Amino acid sequence: MTKKHKKRADVWAAGAVVWRPGPSGSTAAADVEIAVVHRPRYDDWTIPKGKGEPGETLVDTAVREIAEETGQHIVLGRHLGDVHYDLDSGRKHVRYWAARGGDGTFAADDEVDELRWLTVEKADATLTYELDRQILREFARLPADLHTLLLVRHAKAGRRADWDGDDRRRPLDALGRRQAEALVPLLTAFGAERVHAADRVRCEQTLDPLRAELGVECVSEPTLSEEAYRADPAAAQRRIRELAARPDVVAVCSQGKVIPPLMRWWADEDGLDLPEAANRKGSVWVCSLDRGRLVAADHIAGPLPHD
Repeated sequence: MTKKHKKRADVWAAGAVVWRPGPSGSTAAADVEIAVVHRPRYDDWTIPKGKGEPGETLVDTAVREIAEETGQHIVLGRHLGDVHYDLDSGRKHVRYWAARGGDGTFAADDEVDELRWLTVEKADATLTYELDRQILREFARLPADLHTLLLVRHAKAGRRADWDGDDRRRPLDALGRRQAEALVPLLTAFGAERVHAADRVRCEQTLDPLRAELGVECVSEPTLSEEAYRADPAAAQRRIRELAARPDVVAVCSQGKVIPPLMRWWADEDGLDLPEAANRKGSVWVCSLDRGRLVAADHIAGPLPHD
């Protein structure tokens, strides 16, 4: 009889390179300070991270774990990459973002007993693991203080063929309403401050819970509907650059036949290779900009944990 082997499990975790401006207030990569934490159980220095809990997205996990380990209330930025390594029980995967901190108070506990704010150079020398150093170096590759624009595909709204009325007024279905609610913590984790939507009911409803949470008005964006984009793509291209140039973080909702070609145009214009994206309903592009130029773009497949 062959011996049965216990199935090895995949474990997902999330964290961030948490940064704050240096003592002079500078946000240049060489001047910012990075949070590194000491774990007494392992006697190591590492980037703050932790395992996901049931019902969490990886964005949820990153925000919660960083608050627990560092006391910092963060705003996420660009995706820095995923690392993968073997454990006795299976394989661990960790997703990392850049995150602006500086707001909060550290409290030592049994899990993390010390936090240090170090320059990138000193953090690189202090971190115990090479995988952490690789993530830190990716962080340092671009300026720390990038600007974010959030481009959202509207949530589920049933089938066009099943809707008898004006398609511009087709509303979200039950799943779409769940996705719209779940977009609130996702988009606020990236610092969303303003809400804009193509002039379609399903686009407006997708960001309505966020609008209510922020206490702002939803600005209509007629150039970002499918019909308007088909007639005049250059108008949508100009408008997305205008929105990206705003000083606040804008969440803007559009449609499935607008977002992929618009993102391809933008990436081609600014010399960026985009990651693969399925363009599912409720998905989000996190666009990172440096002085108006698109320098990074990460695609989040959806706002629900199973996404």
